[in-house]
Amino acid sequence: MAAAGAAPPRFSDADIDQDPGAAAQELTTALEKNPDDAEYYCQRAYAYILLQNYADAVADAKKSLELNPNNAIAFLRKGLGEYHMKNYTSALESFREGQKLDISQTEVNIQQQPLPSKIKYDWYQTESQVIVTIMIKNAQKDAVSVQFSEREMNASVRLPSGEDYNLKLVLLHSVVPEQSTFKVLSTKVEIKMKKPEAVRWEKLEGQGDSPKLKQFTPDTQHLYPSSSHYTRNWDKLVVEIKEEEKNEKLEGDAALNKLFQQIYSDGTDEVKRAMNKSFMESGGTVLSTNWSDVGKRKVEVNPPDDMEWKKF
Repeated sequence: MAAAGAAPPRFSDADIDQDPGAAAQELTTALEKNPDDAEYYCQRAYAYILLQNYADAVADAKKSLELNPNNAIAFLRKGLGEYHMKNYTSALESFREGQKLDISQTEVNIQQQPLPSKIKYDWYQTESQVIVTIMIKNAQKDAVSVQFSEREMNASVRLPSGEDYNLKLVLLHSVVPEQSTFKVLSTKVEIKMKKPEAVRWEKLEGQGDSPKLKQFTPDTQHLYPSSSHYTRNWDKLVVEIKEEEKNEKLEGDAALNKLFQQIYSDGTDEVKRAMNKSFMESGGTVLSTNWSDVGKRKVEVNPPDDMEWKKF
């Protein structure tokens, strides 16, 4: 329980992912004490999306935006709720407004020198590897050191500013240290850890817990956005969607709506940002998940060979 005078508790997306029903109840209690807290409404909207209670998710997102009109995440969650309610026009407008805010806020952040504590990292997994990505630009190869053990990963990076960034992870499951590698790219440091067997990790870190192992299955049943990870094989998914569109004879907005729904559902924050920008700038003909690519340029119209692009 928070002490008198302490700041009210906050709920991360990862907390809500674990038990959206319990999170929704706790957030309702928190809102009874703090009825003008925009973040609580935005967080409860996310819980409602996971619970498939889309009408309440939209209502909470709207309330959050009334209290804080500059919240790009609230626009995203409003758009997701509207999309699932088949209010496609409203959903598209919400995504556009969120994209504008997200890009403008990103441009402001780029002008500021990030502190080591603000550097973000993300992770995802394949059948054979766990991949951790540290979002550090222009790191020198000789300034990066990564050490592996069966249940730990330690990364150290000397930043261009001269400061040191350190990341230590106590892993949920064991990895094979001698088959784990890292690569220094212009926009990030990519760390690949080899799984000893094809099991799905429920989370990246774990200390002293022995979770039940689950066989890795590429087509996860978790169909809603999470800020912590994504597991889709994007190239395979795009091929599958195109095949589905042929079978169902979808055209125009219907095909775009189905494509947007399928791919958007599992993205990280950077994936969503890249998709928003590429989708809007290309007139719906390009959906890129690579923010380091599309964030630096305007995405041109590029329809498939068998399709004709039309403005909408």
